[in-house]
Amino acid sequence: MNSQRTITTKSIIIAALFIAIVFVATYAVQIPLPGIATGGLIHLGNVALFTIAVIFGKRYGAISGAFGMALFDILSPWIIWAPGTFVIRGIMGYIVGSIAKGGRQQQSISPFRLMLAMILPSIWMIAGYFGYNLLLYQNVPAAVASLPGDITQAVAGIAIATPVILLIEKSGTSNRLALLAAER
Repeated sequence: MNSQRTITTKSIIIAALFIAIVFVATYAVQIPLPGIATGGLIHLGNVALFTIAVIFGKRYGAISGAFGMALFDILSPWIIWAPGTFVIRGIMGYIVGSIAKGGRQQQSISPFRLMLAMILPSIWMIAGYFGYNLLLYQNVPAAVASLPGDITQAVAGIAIATPVILLIEKSGTSNRLALLAAER
């Protein structure tokens, strides 16, 4: 059975929209974390990434996370993190969507599965940025110094995304939204 997907104009437009949403969510609200040596900040990009990946799946989660957040890094003082962000956030979005959808197309997500779909990829993100900081700084204490900011960012993203996603799910619009983005 051939499971190749074709790239359509519709899928390109939807992906571009989701990239823009993640970028704007990351850019619009930035709360710098005091005392974080590596420029840690809380932003709403994780909320957008989680929501897109849970509702629309791993493909859009990976694309929007990778391009949206890397674009933010490129256009900010954190440009040096853009390559790492592209890989780390792309994989993060893919993991979120994989766990959340679990092979299902249109079905509500249980709160347990939602937590799993956000916590495990957040652990990946924290480990990924730790490794990338080790690569950049060649210094374990400097990489360790970034951990509190990454952990805070992950926890804040989960705390904000959880009620947002559950409200969307409860409203019944998540299935209709996913159908709009589905390839036909």
